[in-house]
Amino acid sequence: MIKTGLGYDIHRLKKGRRFLLGGVDIPSSKGEMGHSDGDTLAHAVIDAILGASGLGDIGELFPDSDPAYKDADSMSLLRTAFAKVKQAGWQLVNLDCVVICEEPKVLPFREAIRASLANALEVPVERVFLKGKTAEGLGAAGKGKAVEVMALCLLEKL
Repeated sequence: MIKTGLGYDIHRLKKGRRFLLGGVDIPSSKGEMGHSDGDTLAHAVIDAILGASGLGDIGELFPDSDPAYKDADSMSLLRTAFAKVKQAGWQLVNLDCVVICEEPKVLPFREAIRASLANALEVPVERVFLKGKTAEGLGAAGKGKAVEVMALCLLEKL
């Protein structure tokens, strides 16, 4: 059996915060706000794999009302979520992600981000892809006030 999962997340940007994507710290004057470290890409991937496996969503597993997740490492959360997915008998076939923001540019960091996600998901890097897009000045992402991420995964039952 195979199943797809779609994840989406959006975070406001704020001066003085770290900009994290898939566990990679990217130089920027603004970074994601969030209860955890704000890694929007990791959050979208968590929702994609949990949704495909039918194991819930990020808010269920790691509620922002729980102080234990304040400033949490989102890649650690991703590893925890993926361990549950694996325990339920699923493996990742592939992951495809789109990051939407005006700045910083994603392309110079794409390979490091792919490697970081592949490591967390225990797959060869060829199974993970990432695209950076701008919003052409439209919406919060287009005005440089937010970063949006969509993640699509394909899981296969072992």
